Amino acid sequence: MPITLLPASAAAFAPRSSCNVVLNTKVDPWLTATLKRINRIKRPLNSVPQHHRCLTETLSSPAAIWTLCSMMLPKAPDSELRKDSNPLIEALFNYQLIHIEAYVVHVDMVSQNEVAFKLTPETIETLVEYHKDIYCADKAASTYNWSEKEVQVRKLQEEFNQAANKFVYRTNAIALEGLEEDGAGELLSGRSEEVKNAISGLFLPLLPPPPRITDVVRPQPLLPSSPGTGNWWQPTLPPPHPAPVESWKVVPSSPSATSSGDSNASVWASMGLNEIQLPSPTPSYSQPYTQPYTTSGYFSASQIMAPVAQLPLPSMLAQHQCSTSAGFSGFGWDRYQEYAMPYAM
Repeated sequence: MPITLLPASAAAFAPRSSCNVVLNTKVDPWLTATLKRINRIKRPLNSVPQHHRCLTETLSSPAAIWTLCSMMLPKAPDSELRKDSNPLIEALFNYQLIHIEAYVVHVDMVSQNEVAFKLTPETIETLVEYHKDIYCADKAASTYNWSEKEVQVRKLQEEFNQAANKFVYRTNAIALEGLEEDGAGELLSGRSEEVKNAISGLFLPLLPPPPRITDVVRPQPLLPSSPGTGNWWQPTLPPPHPAPVESWKVVPSSPSATSSGDSNASVWASMGLNEIQLPSPTPSYSQPYTQPYTTSGYFSASQIMAPVAQLPLPSMLAQHQCSTSAGFSGFGWDRYQEYAMPYAM
């Protein structure tokens, strides 16, 4: 982006001087039509120098004051405004319409194709007074007091004074279509709203200093020896030793008859005594044992029905000899040698 140079008359606090106009080698038709419209005396506009002379004399006239926009501002601080139930009366007595006026300091139709406006001294003075007497008063009343508040308010006023004198509104050169007789004019095509927003941006807020960060005093943790702590700390006790177990009570590593019998209890409980079949020995040519068979000498069905439910399977008898005598002592299996059948080959 090329650097845009403004004339010395556009600087802050610089007095007004002749307008600086730079035209292209070919003048646009809209500029020729505008100059012919505003001239009371018909002047020849057949060349670029004629357009340059006519435009410079028109914009440099003391009457060539443009109205950029109008702003509604309060007449007094908020605490002194009139209160009324009718909003129209409040608006009439409490607010004033300020016209933001400026004059043309620069016209460039070669590189930037723009026109630059600078505020008039009267407009600058009006804005500075409003900022000092009303705006700063309202801002100071709405913020809390601190040691350097007055210094900050004066600094805010000085910054606004500098900004208002430096303010230059630059827009497209087509804005010269709003030119009127004697060089005065108004901005068209919504450009007045842009100026209003730019002027409102010059009113900076009064910012109080941030609160100071204070050190937070935290209570020190209480030590165990400090008084008044109560039972907030309890020593960790070692896990208790298991109770001594006698050697004869140690459970063997192999499964017991009781645990095996529990898993097969449902099977034996569902079977009756008569359903148990033992394999019979191979018959021989010797005489069989003729002693009459009686059940009174061995067991009673009503007496062993309950223990049978706790007995293991016969296939487990050989594996768990430690539980054979314990589980079958009442059944007579531990004395099977005494009742061997006399079979002969």
